[in-house]
Amino acid sequence: MSKTTISDIKAMEILDSRGNPTLTTWVTLESGIIKKASIPSGASTGTHEALELRDQDMSRYLGRGVRKAVDNVVNIITPKIRGMDASNQKALDNKMIELDGTQAKKNLGANSILSVSMAAAQASACAENLPLYEYLKKKEKYLLPVPQINILNGGSHADNNVDIQEFMIIPAGMSSFSEALRASAEIFHNLKKILKLKGYSTAVGDEGGFAPNLKSNEEALELIMAAIEKAGYLPGKHIYLALDVAASEFYVDNKYFFKKSDGSKKSIDEMISFYEKLVDRYPIISLEDGLSEDDWEGWTVLTQALGHKIQLVGDDIFVTNLTRLKKGIENNIGNSILIKLNQIGTLTETIETVEYAHTHGYTSVISHRSGETEDTFIADLSVALSTGQIKTGSLCRSERVAKYNRLLEIENELKDKGSFAGTAAFEKFIS
Repeated sequence: MSKTTISDIKAMEILDSRGNPTLTTWVTLESGIIKKASIPSGASTGTHEALELRDQDMSRYLGRGVRKAVDNVVNIITPKIRGMDASNQKALDNKMIELDGTQAKKNLGANSILSVSMAAAQASACAENLPLYEYLKKKEKYLLPVPQINILNGGSHADNNVDIQEFMIIPAGMSSFSEALRASAEIFHNLKKILKLKGYSTAVGDEGGFAPNLKSNEEALELIMAAIEKAGYLPGKHIYLALDVAASEFYVDNKYFFKKSDGSKKSIDEMISFYEKLVDRYPIISLEDGLSEDDWEGWTVLTQALGHKIQLVGDDIFVTNLTRLKKGIENNIGNSILIKLNQIGTLTETIETVEYAHTHGYTSVISHRSGETEDTFIADLSVALSTGQIKTGSLCRSERVAKYNRLLEIENELKDKGSFAGTAAFEKFIS
């Protein structure tokens, strides 16, 4: 047996950042190394995501317990993979996929499988005495990602009257990751001051962005522009903007129903016109989930209208699923994919999807979930895969900041072996 042979696996129920149950799994190797992974959970989840297994026992955690997922790890997965080499990620992941036997991982749950997949990678990296990013991909040079930082929340992430789910700043014009983070923190704090002066709430949503009631969705952009300038930065040079609309959340009877704000209903063409006006007025370079997850025809029109101007990120429509991404590429839908490990359920499938996207000229954005843990796996993953972009929430709440702090550590470790992706991550859209 090698030092990376799996000798045991344990799992338990813990809480995520919203106070809902999730699971942590520990993989033990023959060498004695023990490493863990904790699994996040989404709020605005795409219907095509792999299954997140919940107990449905209403006497515990309002039915959201994960004892079944824990039991699947301990009593079903462990006996089948004990003795396997944790460093053979593909064989390990394929074994669990085979054991589940369904495309959407409906038997064992994507959360059960992913927890083992991630913990095995962590343990193997430790056995090789390598940081996770280097274990996942050995390179001469590494790329630190540009963060998409959510500083104002709406949609299903906040109890306010704003329909658009995330308003983000992208500090692509800064010289390094640490400088990008510093500028973003300064903008975040200046936004808080502006909100206070206007008498708006400075309470935060699920991902740490402020969640005030506003006069309109567009006012959110106006406030952020003011905060950028107040912090001493130039919009469209140092700092750019991004939106995650999460349009599937308010798609009703072939219309987009702005039920949280003005009650208006927009057709596909009206939605696209709405975005075109925003892109003309503000330095927006990325738009995520601008239309619904099954509105393939609408996405085609949206891509024709804006795909040459800005990054169009598919989250709910692609759900980190290679089959759905291939369909999108074949039909010229979007030009970027959001990557969430728990949407697909294994590290191997996630890496395959990212590599396929890059091979076909699509960008990729590694992403957290709204229900997070302190696990920093995605920070290393973004560096390993040279995605050039990461989306992991605002600059408060420790489960978000943990990822940014890990990237600061990586930047410090790499020194001359690392560079900041900067505006090159958006080279098609920044002249």
